[in-house]
Amino acid sequence: VQLVESGGGSVQIGGSLTLACSASATALMYMGWFRQAPGKEREAVAGISTTGGSAMYSDSVKGRFTISKDNAKNTLYLQMDSLKPEDTARYFCAADTLWFGLNPQYRYWGQGTQVTVS
Repeated sequence: VQLVESGGGSVQIGGSLTLACSASATALMYMGWFRQAPGKEREAVAGISTTGGSAMYSDSVKGRFTISKDNAKNTLYLQMDSLKPEDTARYFCAADTLWFGLNPQYRYWGQGTQVTVS
């Protein structure tokens, strides 16, 4: 399974950004978004079920970020609103045939896309 993230960039405080993760197949995949800031450990952001019907979020992004997936387009999304400087990080998408939620045990990972909020 190949995962390719896109949509990162620089944004002002309070702004919005949408990340996308293109995958070779998503319909049977549980997927998630993680992030890692310089000098910090990788942190869970959100996870979503195979159908997209169930999602979970870390407390730090709950109410501001929305994870979704379009299985017809084999794409995972992360809509990020009300961005804060502490959201600055490299964002990675992950996938697996097992449900890991916010646990970083996913087998498949993308290379990441940088998000900078200032």
